[in-house]
Amino acid sequence: QVQLVESGGGLVQAGGSLRLSCAASGSVFSPNIMGWYRQAPGKQRELVATITSGGSTNYADSVKGRFTISRDNGKNTVALQMNSLNPEDTAVYYCNAAVPAVGGSPWYRYWGQGTQVTVSS
Repeated sequence: QVQLVESGGGLVQAGGSLRLSCAASGSVFSPNIMGWYRQAPGKQRELVATITSGGSTNYADSVKGRFTISRDNGKNTVALQMNSLNPEDTAVYYCNAAVPAVGGSPWYRYWGQGTQVTVSS
């Protein structure tokens, strides 16, 4: 089992910045993939960014150049630096971890409780 605890959401004006953090605890085996997803009211949950334990990153087109994902493998933490925020970024942001079981398979996905990000115009 893996537990994920997020922090850092809040209210910000358009053009502002926020930094989200997520701490993972429990059976966080490597390699693994950690990331952020978001869900706006009335919409499906969507990928924002992911990062592997090796440091490879992947971003949604809508956030490329504005958001940066990073991680500290020693502390099992992942962060999302969000710059140039706009009202379309308003959503609940969820931390996600894809972690293998002992022996390397299967892989399991875990979710944090979510943190609200609201961008006012």
